[in-house]
Amino acid sequence: MDFENIYAAYQPKILRYLSRLTNDIEAEDLTQEVFVKVSRSLDTFRGDSNLSTWLYRIATNAAIDRLRSPSFRQIAQESPLDESCEAQPKEIWSGKETPTLEQILLQKARFDCFAGFVKKLPLNYRVVVMLSEMEEMTCKEIAEILGVSQAVVKIRLHRGREKLLKELKAQCKPEEWL
Repeated sequence: MDFENIYAAYQPKILRYLSRLTNDIEAEDLTQEVFVKVSRSLDTFRGDSNLSTWLYRIATNAAIDRLRSPSFRQIAQESPLDESCEAQPKEIWSGKETPTLEQILLQKARFDCFAGFVKKLPLNYRVVVMLSEMEEMTCKEIAEILGVSQAVVKIRLHRGREKLLKELKAQCKPEEWL
């Protein structure tokens, strides 16, 4: 396996994932840490799981360690997490009819609202919801990344979605997006 190819293929995905778990500044540092770990231990990768599963496990562990650190908690209390999203609406990339500026702004408002509430979920639910909903991974892949059973993933996903839906219904009012 060639590190340069792995980095080129996965760095944007890992950065996006870590940005959603933490914030943009932390995500850049964490992404570098992840790929330093990958470069150092690539020769020990046995192939028991998919390469992407291994990479996301390293990234998830790094993010959890950072989120639990006292220094991160102090910074998070002093300044709110950046809830901006630089991802473009999918319609732009799919080749479908280009949405109007209003549609793009409405979609961004919805996503920002959703992403803001995902970041407020308890960490064990947040990781599972993000991997499932934003990274589009299966329960099996998430279980491998987190080192838990699929049943645990399904429970956390269900509970995380319930909490998220409750908050979205209470706080994100579609009529305010118009």
